[in-house]
Amino acid sequence: MKNIFLIGMPSSGKSTLGRLLAKALNFTFVDMDERIEVKEMASIADIFKIKGEDYFRKVESEILKQIKPNQQLVVSTGGGVPCFFDNMKFIKANGISIFLDVPPAILAKRIINSTVNNRPLIDKNKSDEDVLHDIENRYHSRLKFYQQADLQVDGEIEVEHLVWLLESV
Repeated sequence: MKNIFLIGMPSSGKSTLGRLLAKALNFTFVDMDERIEVKEMASIADIFKIKGEDYFRKVESEILKQIKPNQQLVVSTGGGVPCFFDNMKFIKANGISIFLDVPPAILAKRIINSTVNNRPLIDKNKSDEDVLHDIENRYHSRLKFYQQADLQVDGEIEVEHLVWLLESV
């Protein structure tokens, strides 16, 4: 069976749902951010800080393109993966893409309430309103890429329902 690529904004639930989906399908779960951190021996935040976003996006694309087709993988992509280079074209050619659509207000709440600060493009030191505004802007600029996915689902979807949807793709 084809690989499954989960795309969407940071904090949309790609890793959480991805692990559950992989278990339900008896697939292997792959978190691209974890692979990048292992390859670079640095956190995503440190890669952004030390080498910059352009470098990070190149590494991210290289990691994506190392994924071979039909390996029964559920891949949690970084939020920006579909938006750079020809990554969305690669995703669509090599698997089933699923956009986890979560409203910006919910994303902002999740990020603000998170004890982890691993979102280098989101400054949690800003006011809650400014964080929401930044997330809304990024969401709307990325939406045209996300909407190219094979499936678009609410980020709160139950795994069983997603498995059922995948049977029709």
